[in-house]
Amino acid sequence: MATLQATQELFSTLTRAEKAQLLQWIVCDLGDVFPGIETTPGVAGGEPCIVRTRIPIWVLEQARRLGVSEADLLRAYPSLRAEDLAGAWAYVRSHRHEIDQQIRENEDA
Repeated sequence: MATLQATQELFSTLTRAEKAQLLQWIVCDLGDVFPGIETTPGVAGGEPCIVRTRIPIWVLEQARRLGVSEADLLRAYPSLRAEDLAGAWAYVRSHRHEIDQQIRENEDA
């Protein structure tokens, strides 16, 4: 209950835009819907990627685990937007096992 109360206090300090972004993350997390992420057979081995790109989610997550900042990812991949990364992290949270497996498979390759 203390966590919920602290969250409510923090929520009251957010701007309307930040609240909207938070709501989008929550809906995606709860609904297993990830706008901006698609899986297309024949593209990037059929692994989930950021739309408009061929950047697999596992590549972004592996970079994050290795300490690459979001700012550095955005510089390295000019077609990425901040909301793409937010969607990718939500996808990783909901599909941890799948992403871990893709990272393992691609490290061995």
